[in-house]
Order: sequence, then C-alpha cells, then structure tokens
Amino acid sequence: MNVRMWARALYIIPRIEKAEWDGLDPVARWLIATRAAVLILTFFSAAVAGILAHRDGGFDGVLWAVCTIGLCLAHATNNLLNDLIDHVRGIDKGNYFRTQYGPQPLEHGLMIKKDILLYAALTGLAALACGAYLVWVRGPTALILLAIGAFFVIFYTWPLKCIGMGELAVLAVWGPCMTGGTYFIVTGRWDWNVSIASLPFALGATSVLFGKHIDKLEADRALGVRTLPVILGEPAARWTNVVVMALMYVSVVYLVAARYFTPAVLLVVFALNIYRWCVVVYRQKRPAGPPKELPAGVWPLWYVAFAFHHNRRFSILLIAGLVAELVIRWKAPGWWT
Repeated sequence: MNVRMWARALYIIPRIEKAEWDGLDPVARWLIATRAAVLILTFFSAAVAGILAHRDGGFDGVLWAVCTIGLCLAHATNNLLNDLIDHVRGIDKGNYFRTQYGPQPLEHGLMIKKDILLYAALTGLAALACGAYLVWVRGPTALILLAIGAFFVIFYTWPLKCIGMGELAVLAVWGPCMTGGTYFIVTGRWDWNVSIASLPFALGATSVLFGKHIDKLEADRALGVRTLPVILGEPAARWTNVVVMALMYVSVVYLVAARYFTPAVLLVVFALNIYRWCVVVYRQKRPAGPPKELPAGVWPLWYVAFAFHHNRRFSILLIAGLVAELVIRWKAPGWWT
C-alpha cells in the first residue's frame, strides 16, 4: 500500500516508469490509470448540488454520497475508455500529446488491453450499481439521467469529440446533467434554477477541456480529430476560451443580481488575478518549448495548465461562498430573498 502515491495521483497525473508501476498496489494503479486528479471536477459539480439541496432543506446524505461516488466512477470509466479507444484507433500512438503529459497505460506498456478492459468493466459496473440503486429510489427520471450519462460515457471519445461536440458535451454534463441531476436525486425534485446555477462551474470544466484541445490542436488536426478548437483555428479558439472563463464570473453576478445566490458567492472575484494571467497567456501563441519559469513536469501542458489552475481556484472559492451563504441564510433567514 502506497498512500503517498495515492495522494500524488489525486493531485496530479504522475509520470511513471514500468518498474515503478509494477511495484504499485491496485488502488494506486487504478488512480493513475483513471487520471484521478481530474475527477475533482466531478466532485465539485456534485458538491454544488449538495450544498444547494441543503440550502433548500432537502439534503439526504446517503443519496448524495451514492450519487457522487457513482458520478466519479462514471467519469473514471470514461477516462479508461478514452485511452482504450484512442489506442485502438491509433490516435495516441508515438509521441502524441496524450502520451507526453502523463502515462497512457496502453501506449507506455503499463497495461495490456485485457487489463484496461477489466478496469473499465469493474469501474463501470460499480458506477452502474450506484445508478441502479438511485433509479430504484427515484424512479423514471433517474433512469433518464442514467441513460444520458451512459450515452456520454460511451460516445464522448468517438464520435462526439471528433466532430466538435466534445466541449458542448462537457458543458451539458458538468452543468444541468450532473449538478441538476444530483440535486434531483438528493431532493426528489427537478429545479431548472439549479441547472442555471450550475453554469459557473460547468463553464469552468469546459474551459479546462478547451485549453487541452488548444494545446493539442495541431496534433488533432493531423490525425483528423476535429475538436472545436480545430474547427475554429488557434487564434479564435484562444479568445473563445478567454470569453468562456469570463462568463464564469458573469454568470455568478447574474445569479446574485437575480437573488438566487447571496453576495457571499462573489468570493469568486479572488480568482480574478489568475484569470488575468490566463488572458496574458491566451493572447499569445503557444511557445515552441517550455518557458524557464514553468514548473518542471508541467510541459507540454500550457493553455490547459492555466485553465485548470484558474478553474480549481474559482471552484474552491465558489463552494466556500456557497457554504458561507448557508451560514448567512441560517443566521439571517430571508435577508436576500
């Protein structure tokens, strides 16, 4: 058991050699193979739903926990299938972008197809078991949400990502589907206001994917993978992501002005200094090599590294603001209604 590696894999996507991989325990291998560091995006989405459910007096801890675990397992399954499909299609072969920033288990010889299929099957079945329980508790609407989630898990890598729909899929999944769906599971009622309130975080998740696709734009174009940045071209894609990140703040301000959120959620403005760095970086073309000031191990991540750093800060502040809002509404009920 290597708890230190567990923590490392939850924070970054560690680069690892075969000899070290062979000495790892199954949990550490699973965390690395599923790119567990990015599962925090899914946890944040479910956390927002849980906080809103608690605010509205309908929180059920067991249902929230089962739903959150199921969503994280579904995300992990998608990552495993993503690597498997891109390996089979030859997308990740050689020095492709995916193999540069972290271990691609199949391309780096850490696993064989049978292994990753087993990981995907066990992880997917565990996610499905969570979903089945929630359908049993919540009925047909939960079944529809489960079917939508399964569709994106199976078809995101191909064909959605390859026809410019991947970014829009992330906006829908990490917004109304995850946050709105989790709120429904926890409270037993669907609320379109929650779906709207999910937009700040959904836009953040979309900005991270957008940044990654800009980073690998040339490699994707050469392989015929038509992500949205490939379709738009690099300059337009860079400015589009600047706008996407700006809309994270605009949507929060709107929700406060509409009195759905209290001003406590404006804590997110303390992420604006990182957004400013992002604007500076996104105004310029990607450098040919790693700048000397870039921390070791980050390159070839560039645009996505800044987007991820910004989104993590923004999301933490958003959740802190929502928790503060719970306290405000408890101490001064009706103050912002």
